[in-house]
Amino acid sequence: MKNFFSYFFASILGTIVALFVLGGILVLIGISSMAQFSESEAIQAKSVLKLDLDEYIPEQTNNISLSSFDFSTQNVVGIHDLITLIKLAKNDSQIEGIYITATQTNAGMVKLNELRDAIIDFKTSGKFVVAYAKYYTQGAYYLASAADEVYLNPLGLVDFRGFSGSVAFYKNMLDKIGVKVEVFYAGDFKGATEPYRLTELSPENRSQLQEYLNHLYNLYLEDVSASRNISVDSLRAISDRFDGGNANTALSSNLIDSLLYNDQVEHIIKQKIGLAVDDKLELVDIEKYQTANPKSTDYKIKDVVAVVYAEGSIIDGQEENGIISDEPYVELAKKLEHDDKVKAVVLRVNSPGGSAMASENIWRAFKQVKAAGKPIVISMGDYAASGGYYIAAAGDKIFAEDNTLTGSIGVFRIIPNLKELMNDKIGITYDTVKTGNFSAFLNPYFDISSQERQWMQNSTEQMYQIFLSRVAEARNMPIEKVHEIAQGRIWTATRAKSLGLVDEIGNLEAAIKAAATLAHLDDNNYRTREFPSVKEPFQQLIDDIFNVEDTQAKAIRAELGDFYTHYEMWKTLKNMTNAQARLPLRSKSTSS
Repeated sequence: MKNFFSYFFASILGTIVALFVLGGILVLIGISSMAQFSESEAIQAKSVLKLDLDEYIPEQTNNISLSSFDFSTQNVVGIHDLITLIKLAKNDSQIEGIYITATQTNAGMVKLNELRDAIIDFKTSGKFVVAYAKYYTQGAYYLASAADEVYLNPLGLVDFRGFSGSVAFYKNMLDKIGVKVEVFYAGDFKGATEPYRLTELSPENRSQLQEYLNHLYNLYLEDVSASRNISVDSLRAISDRFDGGNANTALSSNLIDSLLYNDQVEHIIKQKIGLAVDDKLELVDIEKYQTANPKSTDYKIKDVVAVVYAEGSIIDGQEENGIISDEPYVELAKKLEHDDKVKAVVLRVNSPGGSAMASENIWRAFKQVKAAGKPIVISMGDYAASGGYYIAAAGDKIFAEDNTLTGSIGVFRIIPNLKELMNDKIGITYDTVKTGNFSAFLNPYFDISSQERQWMQNSTEQMYQIFLSRVAEARNMPIEKVHEIAQGRIWTATRAKSLGLVDEIGNLEAAIKAAATLAHLDDNNYRTREFPSVKEPFQQLIDDIFNVEDTQAKAIRAELGDFYTHYEMWKTLKNMTNAQARLPLRSKSTSS
Protein backbone atom coordinates (compact mmCIF):
# COMPACT_ATOMS: atom_id res chain seq x y z
CA MET A 1 0.00 0.00 0.00
CA LYS A 2 2.89 2.34 0.83
CA ASN A 3 4.37 1.83 -2.63
CA PHE A 4 0.96 2.42 -4.20
CA PHE A 5 0.63 5.84 -2.56
CA SER A 6 4.24 6.69 -3.45
CA TYR A 7 3.59 6.01 -7.11
CA PHE A 8 0.18 7.67 -6.94
CA PHE A 9 1.44 10.96 -5.49
CA ALA A 10 4.52 10.90 -7.72
CA SER A 11 2.23 10.55 -10.72
CA ILE A 12 0.10 13.49 -9.57
CA LEU A 13 3.21 15.61 -8.97
CA GLY A 14 4.56 14.74 -12.42
CA THR A 15 1.27 15.72 -14.02
CA ILE A 16 1.18 19.04 -12.15
CA VAL A 17 4.76 19.84 -13.17
CA ALA A 18 3.99 18.96 -16.79
CA LEU A 19 0.93 21.23 -16.73
CA PHE A 20 2.95 24.10 -15.27
CA VAL A 21 5.64 23.63 -17.93
CA LEU A 22 3.03 23.45 -20.66
CA GLY A 23 1.25 26.50 -19.29
CA GLY A 24 4.51 28.44 -19.23
CA ILE A 25 5.22 27.47 -22.80
CA LEU A 26 1.72 28.55 -23.86
CA VAL A 27 2.22 31.94 -22.20
CA LEU A 28 5.58 32.43 -23.92
CA ILE A 29 4.14 31.34 -27.25
CA GLY A 30 1.22 33.73 -26.80
CA ILE A 31 3.50 36.65 -25.97
CA SER A 32 5.76 35.84 -28.90
CA SER A 33 2.84 35.46 -31.31
CA MET A 34 1.28 38.74 -30.16
CA ALA A 35 4.60 40.52 -30.62
CA GLN A 36 5.08 39.02 -34.04
CA PHE A 37 1.51 39.86 -35.05
CA SER A 38 1.91 43.50 -34.08
CA GLU A 39 5.23 43.69 -35.89
CA SER A 40 3.98 42.07 -39.05
CA GLU A 41 0.64 43.82 -39.62
CA ALA A 42 2.24 45.54 -42.60
CA ILE A 43 5.64 45.85 -44.23
CA GLN A 44 6.79 49.45 -44.03
CA ALA A 45 7.96 51.51 -46.97
CA LYS A 46 11.67 51.40 -47.80
CA SER A 47 12.11 47.97 -46.23
CA VAL A 48 14.86 45.54 -47.18
CA LEU A 49 14.34 41.77 -47.25
CA LYS A 50 17.04 40.11 -45.15
CA LEU A 51 18.13 36.57 -46.02
CA ASP A 52 19.92 34.88 -43.13
CA LEU A 53 20.05 31.28 -44.32
CA ASP A 54 22.29 29.57 -41.77
CA GLU A 55 19.57 27.12 -40.67
CA TYR A 56 18.47 24.00 -42.55
CA ILE A 57 16.14 24.69 -45.48
CA PRO A 58 13.66 21.84 -46.03
CA GLU A 59 11.79 21.21 -49.27
CA GLN A 60 8.45 21.89 -47.59
CA THR A 61 7.88 24.50 -44.90
CA ASN A 62 8.13 22.96 -41.40
CA ASN A 63 8.96 19.50 -42.77
CA ILE A 64 11.84 19.06 -40.36
CA SER A 65 12.42 17.29 -37.06
CA LEU A 66 13.25 20.22 -34.79
CA SER A 67 15.98 19.55 -32.22
CA SER A 68 15.05 22.73 -30.39
CA PHE A 69 12.28 25.29 -30.48
CA ASP A 70 12.87 28.99 -31.11
CA PHE A 71 9.98 31.03 -29.74
CA SER A 72 10.79 33.86 -32.16
CA THR A 73 10.26 31.59 -35.18
CA GLN A 74 6.80 30.68 -36.34
CA ASN A 75 7.88 28.61 -39.33
CA VAL A 76 10.89 26.88 -40.82
CA VAL A 77 10.45 28.21 -44.34
CA GLY A 78 10.88 25.62 -47.09
CA ILE A 79 12.87 26.28 -50.25
CA HIS A 80 9.85 26.59 -52.54
CA ASP A 81 8.02 29.01 -50.24
CA LEU A 82 11.28 30.94 -49.91
CA ILE A 83 11.54 31.28 -53.70
CA THR A 84 7.88 32.32 -53.91
CA LEU A 85 8.48 35.06 -51.32
CA ILE A 86 11.50 36.38 -53.25
CA LYS A 87 9.35 36.52 -56.39
CA LEU A 88 6.71 38.40 -54.40
CA ALA A 89 9.31 40.84 -53.08
CA LYS A 90 10.46 41.52 -56.64
CA ASN A 91 7.18 43.34 -57.35
CA ASP A 92 6.51 44.59 -53.81
CA SER A 93 6.77 48.39 -53.74
CA GLN A 94 7.58 48.26 -50.01
CA ILE A 95 10.72 46.17 -50.60
CA GLU A 96 13.70 48.11 -51.95
CA GLY A 97 16.22 45.29 -52.14
CA ILE A 98 17.68 42.14 -50.60
CA TYR A 99 20.40 41.93 -47.95
CA ILE A 100 22.09 38.49 -47.79
CA THR A 101 23.83 37.86 -44.45
CA ALA A 102 24.45 34.11 -44.66
CA THR A 103 27.85 32.97 -43.39
CA GLN A 104 27.07 29.31 -43.99
CA THR A 105 24.25 27.36 -45.57
CA ASN A 106 22.63 24.10 -44.57
CA ALA A 107 21.26 23.09 -47.95
CA GLY A 108 22.35 21.01 -50.92
CA MET A 109 23.49 22.44 -54.22
CA VAL A 110 20.10 21.96 -55.91
CA LYS A 111 18.38 24.15 -53.32
CA LEU A 112 21.16 26.72 -53.41
CA ASN A 113 21.01 26.83 -57.20
CA GLU A 114 17.23 27.37 -57.13
CA LEU A 115 17.63 30.11 -54.54
CA ARG A 116 20.44 31.72 -56.50
CA ASP A 117 18.34 31.75 -59.67
CA ALA A 118 15.52 33.46 -57.75
CA ILE A 119 17.94 36.16 -56.54
CA ILE A 120 19.23 36.73 -60.09
CA ASP A 121 15.63 37.01 -61.30
CA PHE A 122 14.90 39.48 -58.48
CA LYS A 123 17.68 41.73 -59.79
CA THR A 124 15.90 42.11 -63.16
CA SER A 125 13.44 44.41 -61.34
CA GLY A 126 16.22 46.96 -60.93
CA LYS A 127 16.28 46.46 -57.17
CA PHE A 128 19.63 45.91 -55.45
CA VAL A 129 21.08 42.79 -53.81
CA VAL A 130 23.90 43.25 -51.29
CA ALA A 131 25.76 40.46 -49.45
CA TYR A 132 27.85 40.73 -46.29
CA ALA A 133 29.34 38.21 -43.87
CA LYS A 134 32.11 37.82 -41.32
CA TYR A 135 33.14 34.83 -43.41
CA TYR A 136 31.65 32.78 -46.24
CA THR A 137 31.55 29.03 -46.52
CA GLN A 138 31.52 27.81 -50.12
CA GLY A 139 27.75 27.36 -50.15
CA ALA A 140 27.19 30.82 -48.67
CA TYR A 141 29.62 32.36 -51.16
CA TYR A 142 27.87 30.60 -54.05
CA LEU A 143 24.70 32.39 -52.99
CA ALA A 144 26.40 35.71 -52.22
CA SER A 145 28.22 35.79 -55.56
CA ALA A 146 24.88 36.47 -57.26
CA ALA A 147 24.64 39.82 -55.43
CA ASP A 148 25.45 43.18 -57.01
CA GLU A 149 27.99 43.83 -54.28
CA VAL A 150 29.76 41.29 -52.05
CA TYR A 151 31.32 42.58 -48.82
CA LEU A 152 33.47 40.84 -46.21
CA ASN A 153 34.61 41.66 -42.69
CA PRO A 154 38.25 42.92 -42.72
CA LEU A 155 39.30 39.89 -40.64
CA GLY A 156 37.09 37.44 -42.49
CA LEU A 157 37.70 34.84 -45.18
CA VAL A 158 36.04 33.18 -48.16
CA ASP A 159 36.27 29.41 -47.80
CA PHE A 160 36.80 28.93 -51.53
CA ARG A 161 38.91 25.79 -51.93
CA GLY A 162 37.04 23.09 -53.85
CA PHE A 163 34.71 20.28 -52.86
CA SER A 164 35.47 17.10 -50.97
CA GLY A 165 33.52 14.22 -49.50
CA SER A 166 34.75 11.97 -46.70
CA VAL A 167 33.53 8.52 -45.74
CA ALA A 168 34.01 6.96 -42.29
CA PHE A 169 35.03 3.28 -42.38
CA TYR A 170 34.16 1.09 -39.41
CA LYS A 171 35.75 -2.24 -40.32
CA ASN A 172 38.91 -1.88 -38.19
CA MET A 173 36.91 -0.70 -35.21
CA LEU A 174 34.43 -3.55 -35.59
CA ASP A 175 37.31 -6.03 -35.88
CA LYS A 176 38.87 -4.69 -32.67
CA ILE A 177 35.70 -5.03 -30.63
CA GLY A 178 34.90 -8.43 -32.09
CA VAL A 179 31.96 -7.61 -34.36
CA LYS A 180 31.82 -9.41 -37.70
CA VAL A 181 29.61 -7.97 -40.39
CA GLU A 182 28.04 -10.21 -43.00
CA VAL A 183 27.34 -8.14 -46.12
CA PHE A 184 25.14 -9.15 -49.03
CA TYR A 185 24.75 -6.91 -52.07
CA ALA A 186 23.95 -6.87 -55.77
CA GLY A 187 26.03 -4.70 -58.11
CA ASP A 188 29.67 -3.64 -58.28
CA PHE A 189 28.93 -0.07 -57.16
CA LYS A 190 26.79 -0.57 -54.03
CA GLY A 191 29.14 1.54 -51.94
CA ALA A 192 26.78 1.88 -48.96
CA THR A 193 28.18 -1.42 -47.64
CA GLU A 194 31.85 -0.42 -47.95
CA PRO A 195 32.22 1.21 -44.49
CA TYR A 196 31.53 -2.22 -42.94
CA ARG A 197 33.68 -4.42 -45.19
CA LEU A 198 36.56 -2.18 -46.38
CA THR A 199 39.00 0.32 -44.89
CA GLU A 200 39.01 2.71 -47.86
CA LEU A 201 37.00 3.49 -50.97
CA SER A 202 36.92 0.83 -53.65
CA PRO A 203 38.21 1.96 -57.08
CA GLU A 204 34.65 1.77 -58.46
CA ASN A 205 33.18 3.87 -55.67
CA ARG A 206 36.05 6.37 -55.74
CA SER A 207 35.57 6.79 -59.49
CA GLN A 208 31.84 7.50 -59.31
CA LEU A 209 32.16 9.86 -56.34
CA GLN A 210 34.99 11.75 -58.05
CA GLU A 211 32.89 12.09 -61.20
CA TYR A 212 29.96 13.46 -59.21
CA LEU A 213 32.05 15.97 -57.23
CA ASN A 214 33.75 17.16 -60.43
CA HIS A 215 30.34 17.71 -62.01
CA LEU A 216 29.09 19.69 -59.01
CA TYR A 217 32.24 21.78 -58.84
CA ASN A 218 32.22 22.59 -62.55
CA LEU A 219 28.65 23.88 -62.31
CA TYR A 220 29.60 25.86 -59.20
CA LEU A 221 32.58 27.49 -60.92
CA GLU A 222 30.59 28.31 -64.05
CA ASP A 223 27.92 30.11 -62.03
CA VAL A 224 30.41 32.05 -59.91
CA SER A 225 32.38 32.91 -63.06
CA ALA A 226 29.31 34.40 -64.73
CA SER A 227 28.40 36.51 -61.68
CA ARG A 228 31.87 37.72 -60.69
CA ASN A 229 33.26 38.05 -64.22
CA ILE A 230 36.24 35.83 -63.40
CA SER A 231 37.24 33.06 -65.77
CA VAL A 232 36.79 29.46 -64.64
CA ASP A 233 40.54 28.84 -65.02
CA SER A 234 41.28 31.84 -62.79
CA LEU A 235 38.80 30.60 -60.21
CA ARG A 236 40.50 27.20 -60.16
CA ALA A 237 43.84 28.92 -59.56
CA ILE A 238 42.34 31.07 -56.79
CA SER A 239 40.93 27.91 -55.20
CA ASP A 240 44.20 25.96 -55.46
CA ARG A 241 46.10 28.84 -53.79
CA PHE A 242 43.29 29.29 -51.25
CA ASP A 243 43.38 33.03 -51.83
CA GLY A 244 40.02 33.33 -50.11
CA GLY A 245 41.62 32.25 -46.83
CA ASN A 246 42.88 35.81 -46.32
CA ALA A 247 40.62 38.85 -46.55
CA ASN A 248 43.12 40.94 -48.51
CA THR A 249 43.88 38.26 -51.11
CA ALA A 250 40.14 37.54 -51.39
CA LEU A 251 39.75 41.21 -52.30
CA SER A 252 42.68 41.31 -54.74
CA SER A 253 41.36 38.13 -56.40
CA ASN A 254 38.01 39.86 -56.97
CA LEU A 255 36.09 37.30 -54.93
CA ILE A 256 34.65 40.26 -53.00
CA ASP A 257 34.18 43.98 -53.66
CA SER A 258 35.33 45.56 -50.41
CA LEU A 259 36.34 44.91 -46.80
CA LEU A 260 33.82 46.54 -44.49
CA TYR A 261 32.15 46.20 -41.12
CA ASN A 262 28.45 45.52 -40.70
CA ASP A 263 27.51 49.12 -39.83
CA GLN A 264 29.36 50.37 -42.92
CA VAL A 265 27.41 48.00 -45.16
CA GLU A 266 24.14 49.09 -43.58
CA HIS A 267 25.14 52.71 -44.24
CA ILE A 268 25.62 51.84 -47.94
CA ILE A 269 22.16 50.25 -48.01
CA LYS A 270 20.65 53.36 -46.39
CA GLN A 271 22.22 55.48 -49.10
CA LYS A 272 20.73 53.23 -51.79
CA ILE A 273 17.19 53.75 -50.48
CA GLY A 274 17.55 57.43 -49.59
CA LEU A 275 17.76 57.20 -45.82
CA ALA A 276 19.82 59.48 -43.60
CA VAL A 277 22.61 58.07 -41.45
CA ASP A 278 20.49 58.23 -38.29
CA ASP A 279 17.34 56.80 -39.87
CA LYS A 280 16.30 53.28 -38.89
CA LEU A 281 16.94 50.62 -41.50
CA GLU A 282 13.92 48.33 -41.77
CA LEU A 283 15.29 44.81 -42.28
CA VAL A 284 12.52 42.25 -42.77
CA ASP A 285 13.46 38.62 -42.18
CA ILE A 286 11.90 35.93 -44.34
CA GLU A 287 9.67 34.56 -41.54
CA LYS A 288 8.15 37.99 -40.91
CA TYR A 289 7.69 38.55 -44.63
CA GLN A 290 5.91 35.20 -44.92
CA THR A 291 3.62 36.09 -42.00
CA ALA A 292 2.77 39.41 -43.66
CA ASN A 293 2.03 37.63 -46.93
CA PRO A 294 0.05 34.48 -46.11
CA LYS A 295 -0.77 32.09 -48.93
CA SER A 296 -4.11 32.61 -50.61
CA THR A 297 -6.06 29.91 -52.40
CA ASP A 298 -8.72 30.51 -55.03
CA TYR A 299 -11.18 27.76 -54.17
CA LYS A 300 -13.32 28.71 -57.15
CA ILE A 301 -10.72 26.84 -59.20
CA LYS A 302 -11.69 23.22 -58.69
CA ASP A 303 -8.96 21.30 -60.54
CA VAL A 304 -5.87 20.56 -58.44
CA VAL A 305 -2.32 19.50 -59.21
CA ALA A 306 -1.16 17.85 -55.98
CA VAL A 307 2.47 18.49 -55.05
CA VAL A 308 3.68 15.71 -52.75
CA TYR A 309 7.00 16.23 -50.96
CA ALA A 310 8.96 13.07 -50.19
CA GLU A 311 12.07 14.18 -48.30
CA GLY A 312 14.46 12.17 -46.13
CA SER A 313 15.33 8.53 -45.64
CA ILE A 314 12.70 5.93 -46.53
CA ILE A 315 11.57 3.84 -43.57
CA ASP A 316 8.87 1.36 -42.62
CA GLY A 317 6.23 2.59 -40.26
CA GLN A 318 4.43 5.64 -39.00
CA GLU A 319 4.63 9.32 -39.85
CA GLU A 320 7.53 11.50 -38.77
CA ASN A 321 8.53 14.94 -40.03
CA GLY A 322 11.57 14.98 -42.28
CA ILE A 323 11.28 11.24 -43.00
CA ILE A 324 9.50 9.25 -45.72
CA SER A 325 7.49 6.65 -43.78
CA ASP A 326 5.62 4.23 -46.01
CA GLU A 327 2.33 3.99 -44.12
CA PRO A 328 1.33 7.68 -44.28
CA TYR A 329 2.47 7.98 -47.90
CA VAL A 330 0.46 4.93 -48.93
CA GLU A 331 -2.57 6.40 -47.17
CA LEU A 332 -1.97 9.76 -48.84
CA ALA A 333 -1.77 8.12 -52.27
CA LYS A 334 -5.15 6.46 -51.67
CA LYS A 335 -6.70 9.84 -50.83
CA LEU A 336 -5.26 11.41 -53.97
CA GLU A 337 -6.50 8.48 -56.04
CA HIS A 338 -10.09 8.98 -54.88
CA ASP A 339 -10.12 12.80 -54.71
CA ASP A 340 -12.03 13.96 -57.80
CA LYS A 341 -10.50 17.45 -57.58
CA VAL A 342 -6.96 16.09 -57.97
CA LYS A 343 -6.24 15.76 -61.69
CA ALA A 344 -2.47 15.18 -61.56
CA VAL A 345 0.31 14.59 -59.03
CA VAL A 346 3.86 15.92 -58.84
CA LEU A 347 6.02 13.82 -56.53
CA ARG A 348 9.02 15.86 -55.36
CA VAL A 349 11.66 13.32 -54.30
CA ASN A 350 14.64 14.38 -52.23
CA SER A 351 15.83 11.10 -50.75
CA PRO A 352 18.94 8.89 -50.57
CA GLY A 353 16.74 5.81 -50.22
CA GLY A 354 16.29 3.38 -47.36
CA SER A 355 14.03 0.39 -46.83
CA ALA A 356 13.35 -1.58 -50.02
CA MET A 357 10.03 -2.80 -48.60
CA ALA A 358 8.86 0.75 -47.84
CA SER A 359 10.04 1.91 -51.28
CA GLU A 360 8.02 -0.88 -52.92
CA ASN A 361 4.91 0.03 -50.92
CA ILE A 362 5.13 3.70 -51.84
CA TRP A 363 5.89 2.85 -55.50
CA ARG A 364 2.81 0.63 -55.73
CA ALA A 365 0.55 3.19 -54.05
CA PHE A 366 1.43 5.90 -56.56
CA LYS A 367 1.23 3.42 -59.44
CA GLN A 368 -2.39 2.93 -58.43
CA VAL A 369 -2.92 6.68 -58.57
CA LYS A 370 -1.58 6.60 -62.12
CA ALA A 371 -3.79 3.61 -62.95
CA ALA A 372 -6.78 5.75 -61.91
CA GLY A 373 -5.98 8.03 -64.85
CA LYS A 374 -4.07 10.72 -62.95
CA PRO A 375 -0.67 11.59 -64.46
CA ILE A 376 2.31 11.49 -62.11
CA VAL A 377 5.38 13.62 -62.77
CA ILE A 378 8.53 13.19 -60.70
CA SER A 379 10.63 16.19 -59.65
CA MET A 380 14.03 15.26 -58.22
CA GLY A 381 15.79 17.42 -55.63
CA ASP A 382 19.38 17.16 -54.37
CA TYR A 383 19.18 13.40 -54.71
CA ALA A 384 16.65 10.82 -55.76
CA ALA A 385 18.82 7.75 -55.50
CA SER A 386 18.38 4.06 -54.75
CA GLY A 387 15.06 3.83 -52.89
CA GLY A 388 14.47 7.43 -53.96
CA TYR A 389 14.70 6.33 -57.59
CA TYR A 390 12.57 3.28 -56.81
CA ILE A 391 9.57 5.43 -55.87
CA ALA A 392 10.34 7.75 -58.81
CA ALA A 393 9.72 4.76 -61.10
CA ALA A 394 6.00 5.30 -60.47
CA GLY A 395 6.05 8.44 -62.61
CA ASP A 396 4.97 9.07 -66.20
CA LYS A 397 7.77 11.60 -66.59
CA ILE A 398 10.91 12.37 -64.57
CA PHE A 399 12.48 15.81 -64.13
CA ALA A 400 15.88 16.23 -62.46
CA GLU A 401 17.92 19.37 -61.80
CA ASP A 402 21.47 20.05 -62.97
CA ASN A 403 22.95 19.19 -59.57
CA THR A 404 20.76 16.17 -58.82
CA LEU A 405 22.39 12.89 -57.86
CA THR A 406 20.35 9.89 -58.95
CA GLY A 407 20.62 6.22 -59.88
CA SER A 408 22.21 3.94 -57.26
CA ILE A 409 19.85 1.19 -58.40
CA GLY A 410 20.91 -1.66 -56.15
CA VAL A 411 20.08 -3.61 -53.00
CA PHE A 412 22.03 -4.78 -49.96
CA ARG A 413 21.59 -6.42 -46.57
CA ILE A 414 23.87 -6.36 -43.53
CA ILE A 415 23.88 -8.79 -40.58
CA PRO A 416 26.06 -7.97 -37.53
CA ASN A 417 27.61 -10.98 -35.76
CA LEU A 418 28.30 -10.27 -32.07
CA LYS A 419 29.57 -13.74 -31.12
CA GLU A 420 33.24 -12.79 -30.65
CA LEU A 421 32.31 -9.58 -28.83
CA MET A 422 30.10 -11.44 -26.37
CA ASN A 423 32.26 -14.56 -25.97
CA ASP A 424 35.84 -13.24 -26.00
CA LYS A 425 35.53 -9.58 -25.04
CA ILE A 426 32.71 -9.61 -22.51
CA GLY A 427 32.62 -13.25 -21.43
CA ILE A 428 29.00 -14.08 -22.17
CA THR A 429 28.31 -17.29 -24.09
CA TYR A 430 25.10 -18.45 -25.75
CA ASP A 431 23.74 -21.86 -26.62
CA THR A 432 20.51 -22.78 -28.34
CA VAL A 433 18.19 -25.57 -29.32
CA LYS A 434 16.18 -25.39 -32.51
CA THR A 435 13.68 -27.35 -34.56
CA GLY A 436 14.91 -26.51 -38.06
CA ASN A 437 17.84 -25.31 -40.15
CA PHE A 438 16.71 -21.67 -40.03
CA SER A 439 15.16 -21.54 -36.55
CA ALA A 440 18.02 -19.43 -35.12
CA PHE A 441 18.51 -17.46 -38.34
CA LEU A 442 19.49 -13.79 -37.83
CA ASN A 443 20.43 -14.41 -34.20
CA PRO A 444 23.41 -12.03 -33.80
CA TYR A 445 25.14 -14.28 -31.23
CA PHE A 446 25.79 -17.19 -33.60
CA ASP A 447 27.81 -17.58 -36.78
CA ILE A 448 25.77 -17.61 -39.95
CA SER A 449 25.75 -20.99 -41.70
CA SER A 450 26.62 -21.49 -45.36
CA GLN A 451 22.98 -22.37 -46.01
CA GLU A 452 21.79 -19.16 -44.34
CA ARG A 453 24.42 -17.14 -46.20
CA GLN A 454 23.26 -18.51 -49.54
CA TRP A 455 19.64 -17.76 -48.67
CA MET A 456 20.50 -14.15 -47.85
CA GLN A 457 22.44 -13.65 -51.07
CA ASN A 458 19.65 -15.21 -53.13
CA SER A 459 17.07 -13.02 -51.39
CA THR A 460 19.17 -9.90 -52.02
CA GLU A 461 19.57 -10.71 -55.70
CA GLN A 462 15.86 -11.46 -55.98
CA MET A 463 15.04 -8.02 -54.57
CA TYR A 464 17.52 -6.48 -57.00
CA GLN A 465 15.76 -8.19 -59.92
CA ILE A 466 12.44 -6.77 -58.72
CA PHE A 467 14.03 -3.30 -58.55
CA LEU A 468 15.36 -3.73 -62.10
CA SER A 469 11.94 -4.81 -63.34
CA ARG A 470 10.30 -1.71 -61.81
CA VAL A 471 12.78 0.54 -63.60
CA ALA A 472 12.56 -1.42 -66.86
CA GLU A 473 8.78 -1.06 -66.90
CA ALA A 474 8.87 2.65 -66.04
CA ARG A 475 11.59 3.57 -68.53
CA ASN A 476 10.52 1.17 -71.28
CA MET A 477 13.93 -0.52 -71.34
CA PRO A 478 15.02 -4.16 -71.57
CA ILE A 479 15.91 -5.39 -68.10
CA GLU A 480 19.42 -6.28 -69.35
CA LYS A 481 19.96 -2.63 -70.33
CA VAL A 482 18.80 -1.46 -66.91
CA HIS A 483 21.25 -3.86 -65.25
CA GLU A 484 24.12 -2.34 -67.27
CA ILE A 485 23.45 1.13 -65.87
CA ALA A 486 22.29 -0.03 -62.42
CA GLN A 487 24.47 -2.17 -60.10
CA GLY A 488 24.32 0.55 -57.44
CA ARG A 489 26.07 3.17 -59.57
CA ILE A 490 25.26 6.85 -59.01
CA TRP A 491 24.76 9.26 -61.90
CA THR A 492 24.63 13.00 -62.42
CA ALA A 493 21.37 14.29 -63.85
CA THR A 494 22.85 14.92 -67.29
CA ARG A 495 24.32 11.41 -67.47
CA ALA A 496 21.06 9.96 -66.20
CA LYS A 497 19.18 11.77 -68.96
CA SER A 498 21.53 10.46 -71.65
CA LEU A 499 21.05 6.94 -70.24
CA GLY A 500 17.27 7.20 -70.23
CA LEU A 501 16.78 7.31 -66.46
CA VAL A 502 15.56 10.93 -66.60
CA ASP A 503 13.37 12.70 -69.17
CA GLU A 504 14.10 16.39 -68.64
CA ILE A 505 16.41 18.76 -66.79
CA GLY A 506 14.12 21.16 -65.00
CA ASN A 507 12.88 22.40 -61.63
CA LEU A 508 9.70 21.81 -59.65
CA GLU A 509 7.84 24.54 -61.50
CA ALA A 510 8.61 22.85 -64.83
CA ALA A 511 7.38 19.53 -63.43
CA ILE A 512 4.11 21.11 -62.28
CA LYS A 513 3.51 22.58 -65.74
CA ALA A 514 4.25 19.20 -67.33
CA ALA A 515 1.77 17.48 -64.99
CA ALA A 516 -0.91 20.03 -65.88
CA THR A 517 -0.25 19.48 -69.58
CA LEU A 518 -0.51 15.70 -69.22
CA ALA A 519 -3.84 16.21 -67.42
CA HIS A 520 -5.02 18.59 -70.19
CA LEU A 521 -5.37 21.52 -67.79
CA ASP A 522 -5.14 25.12 -68.98
CA ASP A 523 -2.66 27.46 -67.26
CA ASN A 524 -5.32 29.50 -65.46
CA ASN A 525 -7.69 26.66 -64.68
CA TYR A 526 -5.85 24.75 -61.97
CA ARG A 527 -4.30 25.35 -58.58
CA THR A 528 -1.63 23.50 -56.65
CA ARG A 529 -2.02 21.95 -53.23
CA GLU A 530 0.87 20.69 -51.10
CA PHE A 531 1.06 17.37 -49.27
CA PRO A 532 1.63 15.92 -46.74
CA SER A 533 0.18 18.06 -43.99
CA VAL A 534 3.06 19.09 -41.74
CA LYS A 535 2.88 19.99 -38.07
CA GLU A 536 3.77 23.55 -37.13
CA PRO A 537 6.78 24.01 -34.79
CA PHE A 538 4.61 24.62 -31.72
CA GLN A 539 2.71 21.36 -32.25
CA GLN A 540 6.02 19.57 -32.73
CA LEU A 541 7.24 21.03 -29.44
CA ILE A 542 4.18 19.79 -27.57
CA ASP A 543 4.60 16.33 -29.09
CA ASP A 544 8.28 16.32 -28.15
CA ILE A 545 7.49 17.14 -24.51
CA PHE A 546 5.45 13.96 -24.22
CA ASN A 547 7.68 11.85 -26.47
CA VAL A 548 10.13 10.12 -24.14
CA GLU A 549 11.94 8.37 -26.99
CA ASP A 550 12.61 11.66 -28.79
CA THR A 551 13.78 13.28 -25.54
CA GLN A 552 16.22 10.42 -24.98
CA ALA A 553 17.56 10.80 -28.54
CA LYS A 554 18.19 14.50 -27.94
CA ALA A 555 20.00 13.76 -24.67
CA ILE A 556 22.25 11.23 -26.43
CA ARG A 557 22.91 13.71 -29.24
CA ALA A 558 23.87 16.42 -26.76
CA GLU A 559 26.19 14.07 -24.85
CA LEU A 560 27.97 12.57 -27.88
CA GLY A 561 28.33 15.75 -29.91
CA ASP A 562 30.23 15.08 -33.15
CA PHE A 563 30.32 11.35 -32.37
CA TYR A 564 26.52 11.16 -32.66
CA THR A 565 26.84 10.44 -36.41
CA HIS A 566 28.81 7.28 -35.57
CA TYR A 567 26.16 6.27 -33.04
CA GLU A 568 23.52 6.74 -35.76
CA MET A 569 25.58 4.58 -38.11
CA TRP A 570 25.63 1.81 -35.49
CA LYS A 571 21.85 2.04 -35.08
CA THR A 572 21.48 1.88 -38.85
CA LEU A 573 23.70 -1.20 -38.96
CA LYS A 574 21.40 -2.99 -36.52
CA ASN A 575 18.40 -2.34 -38.78
CA MET A 576 19.94 -3.45 -42.09
CA THR A 577 19.00 -7.11 -42.02
CA ASN A 578 16.02 -6.18 -44.20
CA ALA A 579 16.73 -5.29 -47.84
CA GLN A 580 18.09 -1.77 -48.23
CA ALA A 581 18.19 0.50 -51.26
CA ARG A 582 20.42 3.33 -50.05
CA LEU A 583 22.85 5.90 -51.42
CA PRO A 584 26.55 5.04 -50.96
CA LEU A 585 27.60 8.45 -49.61
CA ARG A 586 25.88 10.96 -47.38
CA SER A 587 28.93 12.60 -45.88
CA LYS A 588 29.12 16.35 -45.55
CA SER A 589 31.23 17.99 -48.22
CA THR A 590 32.94 21.34 -47.86
CA SER A 591 30.41 22.92 -50.21
CA SER A 592 28.15 24.20 -47.43
